[in-house]
Amino acid sequence: MILEGIKEAVRDGARVARACEIVGLSERAYQRWNKDPDGGEDRRKGPTSPPVNQLTEEERVAVVETLNSWEFRNQSPKQVVPILAERGTYIASESSMYRILKEEGLNAHRAASRPPRHTKPREFVAQGPGEVLTWDITYLHSPVRGAFFYLYLVVDVWSRKILGGAVHDAESSAYASALISTVIEENGLSPETVVVHMDNGSPMKGATLRATLEALGVQASYSRPHVSNDNPYSESLFRTLKYRPEYPSKPFQSLEAAQQWVAGFEVWYNTQHRHSAIGYVTPEQRHSGVAHAVLARRRQVYEAARRRNPARWTGDIRRWEAPDVVYLNPEDPLNTVTARSASRPAEAVA
Repeated sequence: MILEGIKEAVRDGARVARACEIVGLSERAYQRWNKDPDGGEDRRKGPTSPPVNQLTEEERVAVVETLNSWEFRNQSPKQVVPILAERGTYIASESSMYRILKEEGLNAHRAASRPPRHTKPREFVAQGPGEVLTWDITYLHSPVRGAFFYLYLVVDVWSRKILGGAVHDAESSAYASALISTVIEENGLSPETVVVHMDNGSPMKGATLRATLEALGVQASYSRPHVSNDNPYSESLFRTLKYRPEYPSKPFQSLEAAQQWVAGFEVWYNTQHRHSAIGYVTPEQRHSGVAHAVLARRRQVYEAARRRNPARWTGDIRRWEAPDVVYLNPEDPLNTVTARSASRPAEAVA
């Protein structure tokens, strides 16, 4: 019985309003039934006869035939209804036409007007530095209203280290090509084993950059159009950059001023910023391989503190750890959770 089912759910900790919502019963009806000693049965009657304004089967057939006719097959009811009205014809309302199309499985995009579908980028796994890189462009305000400087940044997915950056006065595939080439050369990367992920903008898909990547033997990966989550590492980096207290509140006065500020940010980010996703070590520590020693030292400090005063600790010490594997566009969302959870501190009180 519905009433008993709601009571059982409430006994198990559910709220009355939510239990009533799930079974499709108003809370007021439940209260009324609950007062009746003989209640408990579903006494909702519902309509006993069809609505007087319901379309007949012949009228439904006429709607389907009209909308599928050669004249109207490529037009929506929004277009068909006024055309029929101009001719002095009425067969059904616009909403009725849409309802019938849905019930008949005919309310769908035609092939020529169907929105394009973009498949999610394939998963890439980074187990060390120099394996998976992402890059993107962001705007920096210039002194000219409506004009911008353009910041290009390349980041290593595994270590979060900025491997290269440049500020230019235009978006250009040539500038991007030069930056990627410099990053690979200066960091001693093996092009055949590097994946470079990027957005779908024109600088990313320009012929110059494509030719450079192909010549180097670098594998390119692209985000879906207008899907920022496909390139989260670059997006996160730009957010950190623009939320720095030192980020200018006014436009950069020159291209050189912007380049100078970005150069200082790169040094701070790589060598001083403790990144939450890699166990609060700096990207440089992670990239150079000393992060494990840094994290081990922190664990020793916490273990010593607990030994000195164990009464202050209700559980284990904080887990000073960082993920060994980092995923870009994981096929299994649990991979992202697992990778992140390894860098989160365990619950502890000190």
